[in-house]
Amino acid sequence: MKIGFIGLGNMGAPMAANLARDHAVTGFDPAATPPGLTLAKTAKEAVQDADVVITMLPDGAILRAVADDIHKAMKPGAVHLDCSTVDVDSARAVATAATAQGLQAIDAPVSGGIGGATNGTLTFMAGGPLPAFEAVKPLFAIMGQKAVHCGAAGNGQAAKICNNMILGVTMIATCEAFALADKLGLDRQAMFDVVSTSSGASWSMNTYCPAPGIGPTSPADNGYKPGFAAELMLKDLRLSQQAAETADADTPLGQAATTLYARFVETENGRGRDFSAMLPRFANRQRS
Repeated sequence: MKIGFIGLGNMGAPMAANLARDHAVTGFDPAATPPGLTLAKTAKEAVQDADVVITMLPDGAILRAVADDIHKAMKPGAVHLDCSTVDVDSARAVATAATAQGLQAIDAPVSGGIGGATNGTLTFMAGGPLPAFEAVKPLFAIMGQKAVHCGAAGNGQAAKICNNMILGVTMIATCEAFALADKLGLDRQAMFDVVSTSSGASWSMNTYCPAPGIGPTSPADNGYKPGFAAELMLKDLRLSQQAAETADADTPLGQAATTLYARFVETENGRGRDFSAMLPRFANRQRS
């Protein structure tokens, strides 16, 4: 399969490298030139004659601009597979634009972080026509360990932001609980042993525990160096609240989590730290 890959940052570069082991991949990124990949001088050059064009971009505005640039250069029937995490409206607008150009489109944001991109263990949440999903399924198998078809265009983004809204809320609750346990004199290991096997169990506790030295190895054991940066969690939470506003959905916990992560990232030196670094943040605070 001939693949064009636009957006070769921390996530895109390893994803493209994994694909390049089995397929002809031409990449483009105006800000990055990772070694080991065939690189084009322009986005249009990267997509010429490609069967599938993958984009991994920072936000919806950039995605729309890139789509406007490349769709007319793509061959009829090719698939635009967007793996960015963007707003639902942008995903649906790009899908509509692709269809108007005789192309197929899938929005498939990912979960799994840089480690998942490097190791080929990402999870893809895909929205768009089933035939297009089936066409790119072999690529999902190379880049990840699971791909779920979530329905129509934009539903991949919907699944991603709903999932990460849950993740942001549960991580805050987990960190609050550890901070409370500390002040009540409850040993962190005892706390983990109880909660991880009881009704309070969650991915944030059991798999990605924010307390250093407790549970499986996580960024907490590496000085909170990001596996998933707090500013990326904030981006996803803001997307969830943007979608909630559009859909007229009441999401008070999602809104509260967005406010807390905004404070953490923008005024409390949380930028550049893992999103689980909320634990030392709470541990160092008194009740207000």
